[in-house]
Amino acid sequence: MPVPHAPTLSGADESHVSVHSVTMSDLSDALRKGVSDFWRHPSHYLFIALIYPVMGIVLAVWSAGGSAFSLLYPLATGFALLGPVAALGLYELSRRREQGLDDSPRHALSVLHHPAIGSMLVVGLYLAVVFAAWLAAAAALYNAFLGANPPEGILELITATLTTPAGQGLLLWGNVVGIGFALLVLATTAIAFPLLVDRGGSAGRAIATSIRAFFASPATFLAWGLIVAAILLVASIPLFVGLAIALPILGHATWHLYRKATD
Repeated sequence: MPVPHAPTLSGADESHVSVHSVTMSDLSDALRKGVSDFWRHPSHYLFIALIYPVMGIVLAVWSAGGSAFSLLYPLATGFALLGPVAALGLYELSRRREQGLDDSPRHALSVLHHPAIGSMLVVGLYLAVVFAAWLAAAAALYNAFLGANPPEGILELITATLTTPAGQGLLLWGNVVGIGFALLVLATTAIAFPLLVDRGGSAGRAIATSIRAFFASPATFLAWGLIVAAILLVASIPLFVGLAIALPILGHATWHLYRKATD
């Protein structure tokens, strides 16, 4: 079943997409509109269904003990790298509402029939590779700093991380490397998925356009990354439950940020 609005994937579709700078007030407005879109059709039940399997993975690693503890932090933080994929349907709902079309939740599934679904899968695979690389880098750092004398429990791991030179080195370099991965994802996919939902095209064009948008307003996009990280951190504290509301709001807000960053 084709998506009525979707462009063909040739010719003008691959034309250059103009980008322009966005401001902090644009971020505020995008978040406000994201909240409005969420409350129009709350989608927290869907995200609860997505979050609890993630919690199960984290708890399984928690209970495994031994060297598996090294995956707790990168797993908990790294899942945010995959968030844009989960929000694909939300971009479609925001697009439809913006154009005055029927924006009932059932239309979120229409992205599965989008002509650019192949490009979306490619960008999603790219994010999965980045996520796997982050886990591998975190494991390598853990082995380098604490592998010779690994903590036997979660409390021992926390104590070693905060009170020993090796643990503090792991904390420092782990966060430096993690920030590097986060910046890579922010720059390459900040608006890539909304662009594909809106205009179709290739994964390469979507990523390239996202990079251009990032460098057109680097300070604003860095602020956006910090806002997203802060919201996700606060929402994760009550056993990840808050993510059921935070993730869809951020998904809708990302659509509006994309609209502000492109013509």
